[in-house]
Amino acid sequence: MLTKLKRIVKEVNQNPVLDDALSGVAKSLKEAIKVDSVSIYLANYEKQHFTLRATEGLAKSAIGKVSIGFSEGLIGLIGQREEPINISNAQTHPRFKHYPEVQEEQYHAFLGAPIIHQRKVLGVLTLQQQRKRLFSQDEEAFLVTLAMQLAVEIVNAEARGRFSLSDDHPEQNDIKSLKGVPGSSGLAAGVGVVQNLLVNLRNHVAKRSPDREIQIQNYRAAVMETRAQVEVLSQRIQGQVPDDVQAIFTLYHHLLDANSLGREVEQKITAGWDAPTSLKMVVETYIAQFQAMSDAYMRERAVDVEDLSNRILANLLNLDTSRLTRAELPDKCILVAEELTATMLAEFPKGKLCGLISIRGSSNSHAAIMARALGVPAVMGVTGVPLSLLNDKEILLDGYTGAIIVSPNQTIDREFQQLIHEEQLLSEKILAQDDLPTLTKDNCQLHLFVNAGLSAEIENTYSNYADGVGLFRTEIPFMMRQRFPTEKEQVELYRAMLSAEPDKPFTMRTLDVGGDKPLPYFPITEENPFLGWRGIRLTLDHPEIFLVQIRAMLRASIGLRNLQIMLPMITSVSEVLEAKRLISQAFFEVKEEAKEKDGELYHPQIGVMLEVPAVMYQLPQLAKIVDFFSVGSNDLTQYLLAVDRNNARVSDLYDSYHPAVLAALYHIAQQANVLDVPITLCGELAGEPGGTILLMAMGYRKLSMNSHSLLKIKWVVRSASLNEAKVLLDEVLAMNEPKEVRERVNLYLESVGLGGLIRAGI
Repeated sequence: MLTKLKRIVKEVNQNPVLDDALSGVAKSLKEAIKVDSVSIYLANYEKQHFTLRATEGLAKSAIGKVSIGFSEGLIGLIGQREEPINISNAQTHPRFKHYPEVQEEQYHAFLGAPIIHQRKVLGVLTLQQQRKRLFSQDEEAFLVTLAMQLAVEIVNAEARGRFSLSDDHPEQNDIKSLKGVPGSSGLAAGVGVVQNLLVNLRNHVAKRSPDREIQIQNYRAAVMETRAQVEVLSQRIQGQVPDDVQAIFTLYHHLLDANSLGREVEQKITAGWDAPTSLKMVVETYIAQFQAMSDAYMRERAVDVEDLSNRILANLLNLDTSRLTRAELPDKCILVAEELTATMLAEFPKGKLCGLISIRGSSNSHAAIMARALGVPAVMGVTGVPLSLLNDKEILLDGYTGAIIVSPNQTIDREFQQLIHEEQLLSEKILAQDDLPTLTKDNCQLHLFVNAGLSAEIENTYSNYADGVGLFRTEIPFMMRQRFPTEKEQVELYRAMLSAEPDKPFTMRTLDVGGDKPLPYFPITEENPFLGWRGIRLTLDHPEIFLVQIRAMLRASIGLRNLQIMLPMITSVSEVLEAKRLISQAFFEVKEEAKEKDGELYHPQIGVMLEVPAVMYQLPQLAKIVDFFSVGSNDLTQYLLAVDRNNARVSDLYDSYHPAVLAALYHIAQQANVLDVPITLCGELAGEPGGTILLMAMGYRKLSMNSHSLLKIKWVVRSASLNEAKVLLDEVLAMNEPKEVRERVNLYLESVGLGGLIRAGI
């Protein structure tokens, strides 16, 4: 049966027209389980009925013409009950309804199963037999399994434009709407331009070569040429984005270093492979390591490694890497690619770029980070859509919700253009007040910080509008090397960051790797990495790593007073005590060194990240031994809801507006304020207008976010009232569902003139 099932599903996937594919399913299923009739009905929610779309056994003339209401007949009953129905004589059932057009008078035995995807009934799959009998449990189980598989294929077909749940012939029409993941906020209207790669490492066929010296020379020449190209792209983008985003190109320079990819590639060449094959072998190993990581940001680094390697390969093969004919581009382009990269954006003429669509990828990709820095709306992860269906099409793109409309009619286009105009006016208002204090209407002061460290090498400057750095991720330099970085390398890195804004606090999080973010030179295999050996657990088990990093931080801070050290993934008081002991040990060592050099070393404040739910019940004990708290709202939400936000099957359950999450955040803020411990919230919630309002009402006065959200959040704070926010918080804490909370918060934002920061979708 399993072989039959796989064959039937494969037929659906391979047929370009879904109605033809469904007809093939009906025919194959009838033959596979030896029944007299197989039929497939699909739901039309606009008209509230099921339409016969394929059959083997009923009248073919009824296909597309017979419709059964959601509350009518046995088909409607299956949809309502959302479970299979097995009847020995269907015509005697009280819900049986006769439709003369289908010519089913000779059939008695009936088995039907709903086709369901993510709780939505997409259709009904039925079997019928002339003789009266109950279908066996095996037949029922097989039908249910096939229906589950069909549901996925129907959804994918709808996304590809092969099909939509309507009664016309949708496969002949253009796509009307698509859905992806918001990558960069904003609205855009333009013409789709597909970015085609001339060469792809995945498609390269492995070859051997005896000319080892020549292959090494060719590889080094290609690397040199690629380095020059990357430098040109880096210069081209300079001044258009902040230094933190500019530093993305430092990753490419680092990977081009002889001590990075080069050494391993040349080892493969020495083993007898040609240069392109050696590059492919090494790079695919790295890509696999990144893609296996649970951390969404680190998974996206596979894209950058692959993009750079494709460029090296193109130069090895002497192919022209120029991908765009600028003279032929429309004035307003929406760049579309299978997977957008930072270099694609650098190549594209900025005057014509108004939006971005990536078939693969997420909001953590470097392309999404650059898009936000450039102020270009972007939608990522629009899966299941052939690039050709977006090329040269009029596209409306909503970077707030991830919604896309292709080939809109005049009415929709006119309404969308009005939204774009309103958004431009709002942006002008926000920029006009960028130097005003972050103060509510009733004089509540908030301090806004930035989350930094998302680039391969670290930022030299950050937003002038921030009050400091609330979260500096130190793990990236560790992950981009083939060994642990030396203490000297870390000192140079940290010193540049601390000295850039010496009068503003700079919070460095100690190494947060392990489990979901393994180092390439220190692999860790675990069945459940989110609950595994990571963060402080790993570094306390390896004090030699922890001490080197702490000494580097302290040495970098000599003569400065803005360093704060934050410990990640804290679960117990004993972990903090042990970490503080090691920090004190490193402090006294560096203090002696500083005296010898006539420098002064100030003891940094020590804080902990509150991201494991257990620490919510240990705050009084922790308050006695730390200087500050910082809530990692992303992980805390994930752990509280037991949801992997990167798992597409359950990601809809991950919601920071869940009443339980809000209650937990409120409890933490109240406790911290009672204990008189400064508290900051780092996470996506801090960069959302609604999240800011609720967090402010809870008692949070320090929020840390991505730099692109700063001015928007400052505007939100200045438009809001603390007293009104507290009333709103009381209301939403009594609600049952995240959707209710979101709707109520959005209603408040509308009432205070912040509706322009919300989009209900297009």
